[in-house]
Amino acid sequence: MAVGVFDSGLGGLTVLEAVRKTLPDVPFVYFADSKHAPYGVRDANDIFDLTTAATERLWAAGCDLVILACNTASAAALRRMQESFVPRDKRVLGVFVPLIEALTERQWGDNSPPREVAVQHVALFATPATVRSRAFQRELAFRAIGVDVEAQACGGLVDAIEEGDMILAEALVRSHVDALKRKMPMPQAAILGCTHYPLMQDIFQDALGPEVTVYSQASLVAASLSDYLARHPDMYGPGKDSAFLTTGDPRKVSVHATQFLRHPITFTSA
Repeated sequence: MAVGVFDSGLGGLTVLEAVRKTLPDVPFVYFADSKHAPYGVRDANDIFDLTTAATERLWAAGCDLVILACNTASAAALRRMQESFVPRDKRVLGVFVPLIEALTERQWGDNSPPREVAVQHVALFATPATVRSRAFQRELAFRAIGVDVEAQACGGLVDAIEEGDMILAEALVRSHVDALKRKMPMPQAAILGCTHYPLMQDIFQDALGPEVTVYSQASLVAASLSDYLARHPDMYGPGKDSAFLTTGDPRKVSVHATQFLRHPITFTSA
């Protein structure tokens, strides 16, 4: 009954922690493509190739359902994967859906015409590849009208977080928020469009100000996954064991992951 969780690095661990708390009896297999991280500076074809390879590895581990806990992969590869790669007996889901559900206050299956929503000025903080894809704006436009989205590419932030350099990471967050505010001085909401960024949520909130609602993905994805599996119990895979897999150096990744979440995590080679 295993479920796969994929990220280019360690950011998806924030999602994994949340879904494990929500679904404590489900074994999860986490795959970190650390050898090729970060994805945010790669082109769409490269991201597609790497993401499909990782997904196939998770299918081989007995995970018929794979969560792309990586906004860059969700933005640059997911639609193409669902259209041309994923077989009928498997599922690959991204992390944008729960965010847009929360922002627009409408369920994903609601296919009524786009309508006005309460939030009209939204700041999106994401990797350069996610910003280039405009996937968030495209999906949002199917469901809401009159929403102004200002995207800020947060170069260097994922690398700083992966390396555990939180002093540099905080400086980068404040710099990127300043840059965003020069373009959109008064956002009503902010989307942390990378699964690494929840670790810096307090810094984003402080830099943005208390009047800005900050949407982070981990808890939203966990609730959405729990609901999805309740409606689609057939998507539990045959795998029975939890695991942490990486394409990088397992020892180094384990050390960084332990620092990342502040409890021991042991990766093995994928």
